[in-house]
Amino acid sequence: MNIRQAQAKDSFALSALLTELGYSATEGFIDTRLAQLIHHPDEMLLVAEHGNQVLGFHSLHFIPQLALAGDFARISYFCIAEGERSKGSGQQLLNHAEQLARSRGCDRMEVHCHSSRLKANQFYAREGYVESPRYHIKALGLD
Repeated sequence: MNIRQAQAKDSFALSALLTELGYSATEGFIDTRLAQLIHHPDEMLLVAEHGNQVLGFHSLHFIPQLALAGDFARISYFCIAEGERSKGSGQQLLNHAEQLARSRGCDRMEVHCHSSRLKANQFYAREGYVESPRYHIKALGLD
């Protein structure tokens, strides 16, 4: 398995994987969003592939902290294709992302994973992630 930074050519595969996560209809904006994220200095969009087949992806944000010495990295999206799950590629991709975070001065990682994603939450628990007690969200309407 090869892990690399995402490229514009990955838009179709990423859109399909986002659909697996429940985010359908990304085709209309995926190219624009992908271009933004690829060039963002605090974002790392990784793709795991075998040959020419994309097995999964990982979107990682690096966030500096004012009151703490170390920064943190947030996993915003992480998906392994359904037929490739439980074969080790997710663990390899997560380990790679954690190494990148350490190299960027991060002393912790966080991921927000809905409680309905049972297998994903089990995966994170096996990888040493612990539940944080509170998370608040407010939807902002777009004008």
